[in-house]
Amino acid sequence: MNIELTRFRVFPGKTEKVNEWMDLLNSNMPAVLETLEQEKMYVETIFSESIDGVEYLYWYSIQGENGAMVQGSNHEIDKAHMEFWKECIDPEFVPQELMPRVNMIPEHIQALMK
Repeated sequence: MNIELTRFRVFPGKTEKVNEWMDLLNSNMPAVLETLEQEKMYVETIFSESIDGVEYLYWYSIQGENGAMVQGSNHEIDKAHMEFWKECIDPEFVPQELMPRVNMIPEHIQALMK
């Protein structure tokens, strides 16, 4: 099981586009959840933060081993998701991987994630 929290920088001036992106995901949740099965993505949450006028998105995920990559998905929602990513996420910024220190998931929940 992979547990990750990663920070990505948003291009300047793309706040409205990020809002549109998050609205797309929220308003199409059944399609989004369907794609998570193939990815073996048990939990995926996106957070936002602004630091000194710079916007960041954080991805928190719990994923099983050997899940499908979103980049290779044929689902329309994933294709739209990747288009928003290309338009909004700054590839010049090295993603910041935060290190998990404690993993508190009850064993009966972990068993369901295998």
